[in-house]
Amino acid sequence: MLPPDNHVHTEWSYDTSAEASMARSCEQALAIGMPGVAFTEHLEFTAGGEGDAIAGVATDARWWTRIKPLDVTGYLASVADCRERFPGLRILSGVETGESHLFAASAGAVVHGHHFDRVLGSLHAVPYKGRLVAADALFGNMPDDDVMSYYFAELLQLIERSDLFEVLAHLDFPRRYWPKGAHLYREEDFEEEYRTVLSALAGTGRVLEVNTKSPLASVDLIRWWRDVGGTAVSFGSDAHLPQRVGDRFKLAVDVVEAAGFRAGRYPYDFWRV
Repeated sequence: MLPPDNHVHTEWSYDTSAEASMARSCEQALAIGMPGVAFTEHLEFTAGGEGDAIAGVATDARWWTRIKPLDVTGYLASVADCRERFPGLRILSGVETGESHLFAASAGAVVHGHHFDRVLGSLHAVPYKGRLVAADALFGNMPDDDVMSYYFAELLQLIERSDLFEVLAHLDFPRRYWPKGAHLYREEDFEEEYRTVLSALAGTGRVLEVNTKSPLASVDLIRWWRDVGGTAVSFGSDAHLPQRVGDRFKLAVDVVEAAGFRAGRYPYDFWRV
């Protein structure tokens, strides 16, 4: 049996298409033999509120005009409906909190005001020259290697300054947008940055996501996580379409097992050393 998919987006996330469907995502999970799925819809904000550290930093319209508030009431009603329709599937509610160290008060009001089974933390945008910009927008403004170093430095801030999330999603997010060409992305070039971030995450007792939408983490990277004291991993497809639920999970399982992690007592548990 495959592990559960703990990172799935549906029609309730602002960046999905008309093909997105929570019900069809459940059907896909069952069809490929998954024990469970967590619907972790985007929880992001277009402006800072009282108590948010983002105050004073402008938002870049190229990124922020796309964001829409999460309809938590409608989303949770959809989760309840799917739980009734698919009793053979363990369905978890959840959110993916973006930049929660910068929007701590706004995100915290939603997270603490409802019961979510899974809360992911992610970093899609970073402060740069007085503005909050999409992380991939840094490419072209500085050397490629510097983009990743800049990102990892802000990711460390996310881990150290926010306790809202349990699982860190796609820890090297800009890697998805690494420029094509002869200058290939190599994890070992950033081993020090990876280890610093992973050590900070391990020190909080939280969980590392193996994201299968991003270029898949190597066995070495997952071993770095274990080396610095990381004890648990979560699998997430980051699916925005039903057919992407559980994508590349068999390969991800091979990577995680080779790094020394094993399935938990129950099929829907995190994998642990």
